[in-house]
Amino acid sequence: MGLLSNNHNKSQLICFAIIVVLGAWAYDEASARTLEDRAVSMYDRYRAWKGHHGRVYKDINEEKKRFEIFKRNVARIDDFNWASNKPYKLGVNQFADLTNEEFGASRNRYKAHVCDSTRTASFRYENVTALPSSLDWRKLGAVTPVKDQGDCGCCWAFSAVAAMEGITKLSTGKLISLSEQELVDCDTKGEDQGCNGGLMDDAFKFIQANQGLNTEAGYPYKGVDGTCNAKGETTHAAKISGHEDVPANSEKDLLKAVSKQPVSVAIDASGFDFQFYSSGVFTGSCGTSLDHGVTAVGYGVDDDEVGTKFWLVKNSWGDQWGEQGYIRMQRDVEATQGLCGIAMEASYPTA
Repeated sequence: MGLLSNNHNKSQLICFAIIVVLGAWAYDEASARTLEDRAVSMYDRYRAWKGHHGRVYKDINEEKKRFEIFKRNVARIDDFNWASNKPYKLGVNQFADLTNEEFGASRNRYKAHVCDSTRTASFRYENVTALPSSLDWRKLGAVTPVKDQGDCGCCWAFSAVAAMEGITKLSTGKLISLSEQELVDCDTKGEDQGCNGGLMDDAFKFIQANQGLNTEAGYPYKGVDGTCNAKGETTHAAKISGHEDVPANSEKDLLKAVSKQPVSVAIDASGFDFQFYSSGVFTGSCGTSLDHGVTAVGYGVDDDEVGTKFWLVKNSWGDQWGEQGYIRMQRDVEATQGLCGIAMEASYPTA
């Protein structure tokens, strides 16, 4: 009986070992297939993304490089959307084959004020008290469709022009799409240097001195630095009387200004989350190293459980970025500078 029992135990152990070996082999095979499926799936996503955005690369080496960047970006986006409890989502947009450094270098060229003494002291909305709980200048006809600056770092021009389009509508009743390219080509004697960056305040100064700005159709956007067209520069579709700066580091004062007109604002848009923002109320991550000019065109309160307050911001990266070209950024944060520094260097044209 003892011998039979020992043999039986040995047989059980052998069977168990075989099951373990077969299980491990099956697991390895399944894991390998999963990894292979993921690779195939990622390449399929890449091919579909390339076709949608019309991407063509100069050679096979560039293609491989861009695919690797795409894979890293998409994996990070997927991980964020799966694991994050933040009130916004990221998306695989037209910038998915760019590193964050490449993206910032071509798009974000706002030149932050070196000295606060250059900012204006007057603020006409200081005593405004009756503020609506929410406001959207798009619904009031003071915002043109979202534009795309392309690979030219002239966000400052788009921000200034959007604010000027707003005040033009409010002062004349006419919504006119105005020319960013005129600023890129002609406003080059000071800090503003076309695709190499500039300031909204300096753009307002140029427009005032030039006695106006041409239309988009009259001086169309090229997305590259060009020679100033003297005839186009002297054709004026709209003008401003000057500009004012919102008191720095005050979201309350910024709210007063935005309640009266679209306002140019500078933000820190250097982060990965900003590059791939897709929807929801953006709450960061971001700092206060201002590098991008955009336009605040409203504000409101989200319908989430906590009622998150937000700024409605028009960007110039095309309508495939964010919420059809817009981003909602958290409002009334603890930092006096506002989220991403939005309250640090805001300004608006006057008419």
